[in-house]
Amino acid sequence: MIEDKLKLVPSRPGVYLLKDNRGKILYVGKAKILRNRLRSHFKPGRGEDIKHNLLMSQVRDFETIVTDSEVEALILEANYIKEHRPKYNVNLKDDKSYPYIRVTNELYPRIFVTRRIVRDGSRYFGPYTEVGAVRQIMAAVRRIFPVRTCQFRITEETIKQKKHKVCLSYHIGRCLGPCEGLVSQEDYSRTVEQVVSFIRGNNNQLVKDLQKRMKYLANKQRYEEAARLRDEISFIAKFQSKQKVVDQSSIDRDLIAVDSEGEDGCAVVFDVRDGKIVNRRHFYLEGKMEVRQEEFLASFVKQYYLRTDYVPAEIYLSFSLDEQRELRDWLTKKRGKRVNLVVPKKGKKARLMEMCIRNAELLLEELKLQKSKDSDWIAPSVKALQKDLRLEKPPKRVEAFDVSNIAGQDAVASLVVFENGKPRKSEYRKFKIKTVDGIDDFRMMAEAVERRMVRLLSEKRNLPDLILVDGGKGQLSAAVAVLKKLSLPDQPVIGLAKRLEEVFIPGISDPQTLPKSSPSLRLLQRLRDEAHRFAITYHRTLRKKRSFVSLLDTIPGIGEKRRTILLKEFGSIERIRNAAVEEIAMLQGMNYKVAEKVLEVLNSNDSG
Repeated sequence: MIEDKLKLVPSRPGVYLLKDNRGKILYVGKAKILRNRLRSHFKPGRGEDIKHNLLMSQVRDFETIVTDSEVEALILEANYIKEHRPKYNVNLKDDKSYPYIRVTNELYPRIFVTRRIVRDGSRYFGPYTEVGAVRQIMAAVRRIFPVRTCQFRITEETIKQKKHKVCLSYHIGRCLGPCEGLVSQEDYSRTVEQVVSFIRGNNNQLVKDLQKRMKYLANKQRYEEAARLRDEISFIAKFQSKQKVVDQSSIDRDLIAVDSEGEDGCAVVFDVRDGKIVNRRHFYLEGKMEVRQEEFLASFVKQYYLRTDYVPAEIYLSFSLDEQRELRDWLTKKRGKRVNLVVPKKGKKARLMEMCIRNAELLLEELKLQKSKDSDWIAPSVKALQKDLRLEKPPKRVEAFDVSNIAGQDAVASLVVFENGKPRKSEYRKFKIKTVDGIDDFRMMAEAVERRMVRLLSEKRNLPDLILVDGGKGQLSAAVAVLKKLSLPDQPVIGLAKRLEEVFIPGISDPQTLPKSSPSLRLLQRLRDEAHRFAITYHRTLRKKRSFVSLLDTIPGIGEKRRTILLKEFGSIERIRNAAVEEIAMLQGMNYKVAEKVLEVLNSNDSG
C-alpha cells in the first residue's frame, strides 16, 4: 500500500504526515520535493539514526499536503505541530498555559491578560512565561493610561440609548468614559496605540509623541488633559529606569538562544526595544530521544513566531540554521517589512548573545535538577500528611472530589489533582451527575468517585495515593462503599469537613483534628478549596446556560435553532440586552421583527 502511494507523491513542495496504525500523527515534516523526502524516509537501511528507525517502525501510513512554496510549507508544518503535538517532533512544553496581553477588536478596545486566543481581529502580545512580568506591565498600563476595564459591549447605539453609566474609574481619572460617549473614538484609539507601544517597549517614540501632544493641548489651553499626559510621561520614565541599557540603537530586536541535552531543550528570548532589554522569556522544549540543537532552535523559532503577533526588524540567533532563508522570508511576510536573521560573531552583539546563551544553559540546568528531584524528592507538606494520617507511603498524588448543586438542580462534581503538593490542572475533571435525582450529596459523591475509579481501572492507570472527599461521615461512607464495590478496599481515602476542619478516616468513628499550623492541614485545605472552586465554577456555568435557555424559550419566534445562534454569538442575557437591534437582526436566521421582540422581552425582565 505504501509503495503504491509513494509512486503518486508529487515532486512539489509541501508537508507530510507520518501516521501509526490508528491514524495518529507521529511526525510532521516539510520538504522542497515531497517525493524525494518521503522515499528517503521509507528507503530500507537509511543511515544509523536510532530515532528515525524507531519512528519508522511505527509508521503505517502517510499523508501529503502540497503547497505553492517552501515558505507556505514551513508555516503549514508549524501549524500542524502546534495543533497535533506529534510524538517525534520538538514541542513546547505546556504551551497552552502561557498568558498573553489581548487588545480587543471593539469600537473602544479593552486590554487584559488572557490564556485563550480568539481570532476575531484582536491583537495579542506575548506569550509571557513569567506571570510576574505580565502583572508588572499591566499594573503600569492601569497606572499610566486611562483605558476602560469594564465588560460593557459598547456600540454607537448603546451610547445613543445611554444604556451604560460611567463608573468610579472615570471619576478618579482612570477611564475616559467611552460608555457614555465622553471621549471620541479617535482620541480613545490614540490612547490604545500608546498602550500598544508601551507593551512592545517602544517607549522613546511613545514619549516623543506624548510630549508633542502635551504641547499641543497646552497651546489650546486644555490644561487638565496636558497635565495628565505630563504625568504619563513621568511614570513611563520611572518604568524605563528599571530596564537595562544594552545598545544605543533604536531598532527592535529579539535575541534567541537555545541549549539542549538529549530530549530536553531550553530557549531564551530577550526583547530589546529602544536599546533596552524590556523582557526575558524562557521556554522548555521536549523531543524524542536525542535531538540536535539546530532542530530545537529551528522548531522553537517557528512555534514562537506562530504564536506571537509582533515580529521585530532583527532577530539574533545563537547559531545559523539550514532553513534560515525560508524563516526570513516567512517572518518578512508576516511583519510586512524586511526581517533580518543574524548570528552575531563579534563585538557587543556577540557578548549580548553570550549572555542569552548563558541564561539558556542555566535554565536547562534548573530543569535537569528538577527532573532529578522529581523521582525522589517529596514536598515537606506531603511528608507531613503521610505522618499525620499514618499512611504506608507518601501521598504524592492526591485526587479530591466535591459536588455542587442547588436543590438538586444542575448537579455537578469536580475532581482536582495535586502531585507532590502542587496542582496539576491539566488533569482536573468535571462531571455532570447523571444517576441522582433530587438532593442527595452522598449518592452524587458516590457517582463521581465511581466514574473516576472505573476510568482509571479500565485504562490501567495508576490509582491515587490518597482520595479526599469534601464532607464528613456521609460523603466518606459513600466513597468507601464505592471502593469496596470495585474491590479496592485498601485504597486510602479520607473526608474533610468544612465547619471545624475535621478529618474523617475509615474505621475510626471520631473525627481527627490536625494542628491548625500543620502543613498537612494546609495542603488538605488547598485541595478541598480548589475542588470546591472548580465545582462551583462548573455549576454556575451550567446554571447560567440553563437560565439563558429558559428565558429565551419564553420569547415568541425563538426556537432551538435561533436560541443556539444567540447563545453562540452573545453567550449571556446581559450581552444580548446590551446589543443593538441591528446586531441581532443581522444574525443568520434572524430578522428585524424578531430582534425587536427579543430586546423587548429581555429589557422587561431585568432579573434575567
